[in-house]
Amino acid sequence: MKKYLLLLLPVIALLPALAQPASPAQDPAALLQKVRARLDQVNDYQATGIMKTNVSFLKVPEAQVTVYFKRPDKLKIRNDKGISLVPKGAVTISLNNLLKGAYTTLDAGADTAGGHKVRVIKLLPRDDNADLVLSTLYIDEGRLLILKARTTTRENGTYEVEMTYGKYTGYALPDKVIFTFNTRDYKLPKGLTFDYDDGTKRNTPAGAAQGKVELTYQAYVINKGVPDSVFQ
Repeated sequence: MKKYLLLLLPVIALLPALAQPASPAQDPAALLQKVRARLDQVNDYQATGIMKTNVSFLKVPEAQVTVYFKRPDKLKIRNDKGISLVPKGAVTISLNNLLKGAYTTLDAGADTAGGHKVRVIKLLPRDDNADLVLSTLYIDEGRLLILKARTTTRENGTYEVEMTYGKYTGYALPDKVIFTFNTRDYKLPKGLTFDYDDGTKRNTPAGAAQGKVELTYQAYVINKGVPDSVFQ
């Protein structure tokens, strides 16, 4: 009998721990607030990078660009040698625009993005007149980083932004951003024309196709001040 008791003692000792319920998932609103706090540490930046545009019917050369950001939502992409084709909704390159305003947050479970386990949170704007209809965020909880965002808007359709991080992870600024969008929903600026693959010139896309813009950052200058004149 003593032998059996000795064998059972370790099991009995573990029972209280086994009976404990699993730790509850972090409240989505609280998690979003932590992510916002990380983004808020950046007041402004000036960054250089290489932009590649891949749209089946357009000839857009690879471009060296400069990106300017200033809180709360000023953003400009400057290409001194030509036009940079970036969807209007892709101003979430800074993510600050996406997270401003009041939202209802919904927990959409777990998933993976960029090889990392992520928490999925859906944002529903409380303003019925907001351009944003729905946004789904894929958040790395451990690092408090948004790895992917899929957003549906009233004016610019649905687009997706994927981000990878490296040197500037401490500021929650990505090393690379990939925008994917439906060209059918993209409106080129009035009067602007591009050379198309068939050798013709048109100022509006014909038919539905997927477009992709990749922006690889080379360097950031963070919180050193960016004048308002840059955005005019």
